[in-house]
Amino acid sequence: MIQPVYINRISACLPHEPVSNDQMEQRLGQVGARPSRARKLVLRSNGIRSRHYAIDPATLEPTYSNAQLSARAIRGLCDAAAPLSGIDCLVASSSQPDQVMPNHAVMVHGELGNPPCEVVSTSGICLCGMTALKYAWMSVATGQSNDAVACGSEVASNLMRAGNFTNECEQRAEALGKQPELAFEKDFLRWMLSDGAGAVRLSASPNSDGISLRIDWLDILSFADRLPACMYAGADYEGDTLTGWSRFTPAERDARSVLAVKQDVKLLNDNIVKYTVVEALKRILAKRPLQAAAIDHFLPHYSSEFFRDRLSDGLREVGLDIPQERWFTNLTTKGNTGSASIFIILDELFHSGRLKAGETLLCYVPESGRFSSAFMHLTVVAP
Repeated sequence: MIQPVYINRISACLPHEPVSNDQMEQRLGQVGARPSRARKLVLRSNGIRSRHYAIDPATLEPTYSNAQLSARAIRGLCDAAAPLSGIDCLVASSSQPDQVMPNHAVMVHGELGNPPCEVVSTSGICLCGMTALKYAWMSVATGQSNDAVACGSEVASNLMRAGNFTNECEQRAEALGKQPELAFEKDFLRWMLSDGAGAVRLSASPNSDGISLRIDWLDILSFADRLPACMYAGADYEGDTLTGWSRFTPAERDARSVLAVKQDVKLLNDNIVKYTVVEALKRILAKRPLQAAAIDHFLPHYSSEFFRDRLSDGLREVGLDIPQERWFTNLTTKGNTGSASIFIILDELFHSGRLKAGETLLCYVPESGRFSSAFMHLTVVAP
């Protein structure tokens, strides 16, 4: 039997004080002999004004592991009325866990120290926060659990710090002439990604003393059958083949910054809206009676303000022209936190006092990894 499921609590953890655009390179470190030429160009395009890093501003050393940041967000869901010990399903995901094995969620469980429960992690990039939420939702909906938590978290700064690129920069300096800095496909991501964690707590009963969000549906689609990998780490292309890190020697991994996050910007720009918006919504609208007039709040995760109008065009193309005054995003102030972004967006809106009973929310999370997309429909419920 499928039962209704409600998001009753939402929490976010953003480490340290916000970092301004002018502070970024000092915090992450400079690659090569001169400041990045890409930084101002990327920041002008993405519109992000501040973000957070799990880096001590004085020592420039990391302050939180990914698992620790996740645990801090999850503890924000707990109090005497909803103790940590009540959680019976924990789903925690990240595009960049602290280690290859064991999985991220068991490390989060270890940080939390709550009693034994079902613990799951889903793999992915931006979308793994939504796949974590879908697992938690289905677990409660089917009666497999009563009190589930889904969490998405990123500590992108660990891979964005300058030391990760020093060897490649030195080896490529001659080929790059008088500009010994990273190829744009790697450098631009240093100014796009930041740190944060967000979590939600689900049950089959709504809050008795405040609003809840009923999960009406959550659809996820992959278009990997049509396109190659666009965003990747721990791998590199050799011709048309994406080769995993274990196939490279240690020297090759350093020389090519194989562990760095990379993105094919042209492939992204040409396909992200076409597939994650237009093609995805064509399939969703074929089975769900969704109309723009019935959506009170649209919560999109996108990596850059550059995509805002293009996203709007994509919605219009499929007949879902949601006016931008009904959009809610905090990209410009919270940064692009990948799998955590949708939870951090929801957290701010949920606690803003703006939501009213009966209102509907449509959440959108694309992933450029190999082009996947998630749309989720929520309804505000009051006691």
